[in-house]
Amino acid sequence: MDSLSSINGDFGFDGGTDRRFAFSRQASFQQPHTPIDIPAHGHYDHHHYWSPRDDKPSAASLQISSLSSFVFSVFRSVRSGHRYMKRLFLMISLNVAYSTAELLTGLFTGRVGLVSDAVHLTFGCGLLTFSLFVMAASRKKADREYTYGYKRLEVLSAFTNALFLLFMSFSLAVEALHAFIQDESEHKHYLIVSAVTNLFVNLVGVWFFRNYARINLTYRNAEDMNNHSVFLHVVADSIRSAGLILASWLLSIGVQNAEVLCLGLVSVAVFMLVLPLFRATGGILLQMAPPSIPTTALNKCLRQISAREDVMEVSQARFWELLPGHVFGSLIVQVKKGTNDRPILEFVHGLFHDLGVQDLTVQTDDA
Repeated sequence: MDSLSSINGDFGFDGGTDRRFAFSRQASFQQPHTPIDIPAHGHYDHHHYWSPRDDKPSAASLQISSLSSFVFSVFRSVRSGHRYMKRLFLMISLNVAYSTAELLTGLFTGRVGLVSDAVHLTFGCGLLTFSLFVMAASRKKADREYTYGYKRLEVLSAFTNALFLLFMSFSLAVEALHAFIQDESEHKHYLIVSAVTNLFVNLVGVWFFRNYARINLTYRNAEDMNNHSVFLHVVADSIRSAGLILASWLLSIGVQNAEVLCLGLVSVAVFMLVLPLFRATGGILLQMAPPSIPTTALNKCLRQISAREDVMEVSQARFWELLPGHVFGSLIVQVKKGTNDRPILEFVHGLFHDLGVQDLTVQTDDA
């Protein structure tokens, strides 16, 4: 209390009798309310009578305004964003136009295959739209709710795309097994036209994200993960369309079980393409040990700390990646009683900084 009184005295406050300091603390968190004078008898003038319902918007108008503001904010972010945001927006527009045309054609002609393919493309467009939204949202700065910022949304988006592609691989394998058991492989001309058109649209996306044309990509930041997931998404759809075209050609020349063979190969190819991304994103979300730093190197650093004479024990050492290439760590160092812990902290921070740990929290306890 004495220290608090001295601090208040230094800043010109006399203690509990002066409320200016408390008011200034409140004002930093909330805006003061400005009083509004309401005319007597509930009217503004002799031409207009005030009613409480006049100033209360309906729920529908609130939803429409919030939706429109969200759409405009996304458009503004795309216009001011980097080139990959603009390319992804253009690719989504092409896919939406194509899937809409395919859906309408399938409904009017009664082609169930076209409707099913259009639904698949629509779901894929939804995931790509989520990736675009994440690109815009991740540019926000850290706030009180998300103190680490919004960059990890890109990791979540990449994980969602990888999970969808693994599900697509599984569904293709089931479709191939069903075609093998039922022997329903047949040439469908309208599906081949759809596959060729879909392949052309996806090749545009492959060209847009050609810089990420690697399976085991070294991710320098979260944007690389999200962009790589978009590339793998369009590549997987391209392989699927190419597999259907190849199966149709093999069936036309009399090859038996061509659809089973092609769908099986496409399923395996998509699975092998997506698995490294699924592991990398899942490892970050589960806060696994950073793959960029070998476990043996971390253990060696811990042994070097424990070998100091003034250190009794090192415990609760945890290391993880918040984002690709951004390693965090924390540990507790138990020192001898009366030991100056500043040299120990400098030694520990220097040791792990040279190893590649950017943010390290060290707690020292007396034995």
